[in-house]
Amino acid sequence: MAVEELQGIIRRCQILEEADFQGEDFNLFQVAGQKCLEDGYAAQLLEVIQNEKNKVIIKNMGWNLISPLVRCIFMYEQEDDKREHCLKILEQLAQLCNPKELFLGLLEQIEQASGEQVCQTVMLLLQPLQTVLLKLQNKKAYSVGLSLAMIMNQLTPLPVPYTKQQIQEDKLGLCRCCNAVVDFAKPFVNEVVKNMEKSSEYNDMELKEELLKFCMKSLKYPLLTAQVEQVEGIEEHPFRHFATEIINILWGIRELVPLVFLHHKGKSPEWENQEFADIERSNSADSLACLSYLIFVQHFGIDCFPVVFSPSYLLQCNMTCIEVLLKRTEESVLSKGLDLFESCLLRMEDNSLLHQYLELRDFINVPQLLVKVMTLCPMEHLRQKSLNILQLFIDKFDAQGKYTLFRCLLKTSNHAGVEGYVIKNIKDQIHLALT
Repeated sequence: MAVEELQGIIRRCQILEEADFQGEDFNLFQVAGQKCLEDGYAAQLLEVIQNEKNKVIIKNMGWNLISPLVRCIFMYEQEDDKREHCLKILEQLAQLCNPKELFLGLLEQIEQASGEQVCQTVMLLLQPLQTVLLKLQNKKAYSVGLSLAMIMNQLTPLPVPYTKQQIQEDKLGLCRCCNAVVDFAKPFVNEVVKNMEKSSEYNDMELKEELLKFCMKSLKYPLLTAQVEQVEGIEEHPFRHFATEIINILWGIRELVPLVFLHHKGKSPEWENQEFADIERSNSADSLACLSYLIFVQHFGIDCFPVVFSPSYLLQCNMTCIEVLLKRTEESVLSKGLDLFESCLLRMEDNSLLHQYLELRDFINVPQLLVKVMTLCPMEHLRQKSLNILQLFIDKFDAQGKYTLFRCLLKTSNHAGVEGYVIKNIKDQIHLALT
């Protein structure tokens, strides 16, 4: 019955010109098509869509089937033939439909997904969405940016797998989904890279900026809280792969080195609302801190960097990032801050850091944050590590720097254990000077 209804509507529309399609035709087509899908006639619907005579009808009306189609795909089991037919219908619609209408239909489905279906929906629709975006001529950059922003906004509330078991299970599919999104973005990255190679004065900055926004969002979520160290027993670590791809995009669009060393000169968006401005600044700071961790601790993309920078300059560049990370309370973020600080300090020789660095705000704030971790953090291994790093930091300063730092810590710590630790350090320095 549903198939007959659909064929009746198709026959009526076949004799009409494209401009003569009425709103009623769209509604009848949608209802009949949906009924075919729900009653299990996906194969017959596929035949209708593949029929060359119906090309114009599908181009104008096919996007209406996206919602029932997605619903039915999730309803059928993996091995079900009906599911295969539905997937082929989706593929055909991506090829035949009006790109603008289908683009909006696909985004609507992604936006409406919730809970466990978020990653499934995104992974299902990434390929047709990419096909549609590659067809768009006008506002392509805007549409790519909107797609990436919508996808990342949907993923952000999901918990990031952290332990080895969680990563391997990947219950919600977040690990797979993140890497699928990177593959989705690749044609647009290649377009920007190719255009930049053609001309030194690459003017079409919109697409590049949208890709940069995507990378910055990805650095804040999931990479800021994700476990990216190599884990024994996981050959293809999904978050390490994702981090590598994000660094590659930043390098390809020539933003990697400027983000690490020149971000303080970059323009941030002007917001009339101060609250928006603060959120933007905070998000950017988190992303840049994560980027520094990936490069200087995990060595992603380190080969791209010139080796002319002194260890003290690298420490200075990273102190703001270290401060951002140490202000957080999550174990995964806090440990990244400690690792980044330690990595920068280990590059330096003892007594080589000039006391003038303590005139910079970050060089006073960071040791105070270390003291907070040492005294307030509930995790013993992080307390111990922060104590070791504080000692490392003290050891790097020249004599006057050590004296200034001791005075600062004695004035600000308000903790007997810390004061005792500083006094012991002072005794050690006196003993060293006398011998």
